[in-house]
Formats: sequence, C-alpha cells, structure tokens
Amino acid sequence: MTQAASTPQAVDSTLAFVFPGQGSQSVGMLAELAALDPLVQACFEEAGEGAGVDLWTLAQQGPEERLNTTEFTQPALLAAGVAAWRLWHARGGAMPGALAGHSLGEYTALVAAGALSLVDAARLVRLRGQLMQDAAPAGSGGMAAVLGAEDALVVETCEAVSSPGQVVVPANFNSPGQIVIGGHAAAVDAALVRLAEQGVRKAVKLAVSVPSHTPLMREAADRLAVAMDDIAWQAPRLPVVQNVDARVHAEVADIRQALVRQLYLPVQWTGCVQALAGQGVGRLVECGPGKVLAGLAKRIDKALDARAIGTAGEFDKALADWR
Repeated sequence: MTQAASTPQAVDSTLAFVFPGQGSQSVGMLAELAALDPLVQACFEEAGEGAGVDLWTLAQQGPEERLNTTEFTQPALLAAGVAAWRLWHARGGAMPGALAGHSLGEYTALVAAGALSLVDAARLVRLRGQLMQDAAPAGSGGMAAVLGAEDALVVETCEAVSSPGQVVVPANFNSPGQIVIGGHAAAVDAALVRLAEQGVRKAVKLAVSVPSHTPLMREAADRLAVAMDDIAWQAPRLPVVQNVDARVHAEVADIRQALVRQLYLPVQWTGCVQALAGQGVGRLVECGPGKVLAGLAKRIDKALDARAIGTAGEFDKALADWR
C-alpha cells in the first residue's frame, strides 16, 4: 500500500494532525471507519506483521485486558492512527502542514511523516511497551492526574516529597490545569497528600502500573535506543513537533534522541500545541480513536478548531469541511 505522505499534494500550513497515545484505545475502535474502506483493516494487518500480533482481532474483539496491556496497546494504537491517516488521504483530505503525537502517538506521527515504516514502527513500539513493563515491577510505580493546579506548584511539590529511591515528577503537561505526575507509588501518594494540604481539590490516581515519562524508565530508554539501530530511518517529509522539547527536529539522529528522552522526561503537550499554533495552525485533527487531544487543544488555545475523526460521522464532517 502506498503511504499517503509520498503522494504529491499541496500542503495546508494552517492544518495540523495529532495522534493519540495510551488511554484512547477501546475494543471496537475504528470499526465504523473500517466499514468505509478495507484499507483500515489492512493497516492493522500490516502493523500486526511487525508486532507479531493479530491486531485487528484484538482491537475489535479484545479481550479488553489484553488490549490494555502496554505491549499490545502501543502497536494497536499505532495501527489505528496510521489507518485513519491513510483513509483521510484516500478520501481526498487536505495534507496538513505539521504533525505531533502524544507519547506513543509521536511514533504514529513519524510513520505518517515517512520517517519509518509501519511494520518497523509496530515492532519497535511493542518492544517499547515490553521494556516499560519490565522497568517497573507491578505495584512499584504509579501515576495521578492533578487538576486545577499551577504548574509551578506541582513541580515544587514533587521536588519536596522526592528522596533517593522514592521519586515523583511531572510526567505530562497536558494542558493548563491538567498535569499527570508519576514515579514510585509511595512518592506519588505523598505528593497527592501534600497537594491536598495546599488546596488542590482534585487529583485522580490512574489505573496504570507503568510510570511513563519518569526517571523509572531510564533503563528502558537506554535499551530502546539500542533497538532503534535495527530500524531503517528516513528524514521526515512533514515536520513533527516532538514531546520532549516541543520542537521540530530535521535530522534522524536528533529525532531518535528525542524519542529516547521522551521515555523518561515529561511530555510537553501544552508546549507542542502552542508550537503548532505559533506556526500558524488554526485547525487541528485528532487522527485515531477518541477525542482526548481535541479536548486538550481547545483548553490550551481556545482559538483552535480541533476535530476528532475516529467515527464515521466525525470523519465525514471533517472531510467535508477540510477536503
């Protein structure tokens, strides 16, 4: 199958595509889009070759527990994002001027940009999931979403309660007033207690065992860097704003380094969306299942017209408006 990114097409610099990360998966995802075109299922099958898993059956039939296991979630979401991307272009959708992806979604963005093949990316992100699971034994790590707090307060609190062997840090700067913290389970609990004492009224512990984007992932990141040597990389044909520093990197070595650092440093998603807006982007498509990123985008910059295209109705509406 020819990737849409290789098709000569005028670029719309006011349009950006973003790709979701873990948490957006669900059994039955993209079923409506698959009914529109067989390329959707074919994309899952192509990714399944790299991951060594029947991703289409897993995505449509579950079981949910297996789909939610990190090593399977990552290639399944990768396949879903690329499938929606290819369908968009197969139906004549406009070519965006820039891309970004949240955590795992950054790999999807790089596939869309032509930096690596879907098969290679699926193999790599399944390994990424395995390495992440191995890095933090069950019960040792934790994450929590902190709502309505200033960034500086969350940063200061994490620093205050952390100690050698018990670390908690900001893991995702998702939007103003929404920060995810992560690290050792006891340190996360201590941070939540301290934040409550300082007037933070809402914090929600997340049902995850892998504290992504924290120092606990440093060993996994080092091992991932080695695995990247076995992948054929190309310079991306579209700019991709990367999580770790909210910047576009043109050189493959810099792109890879940013991906490695992303695993143990916080996702600067607020900065990524602001960077896109700063480049003149006014319209944003969340390419894949769910609408988490579209919602965050509207909180980060109210001027953005952010759409999801994970269902047939959403897809057709966005396509009609932005063909």
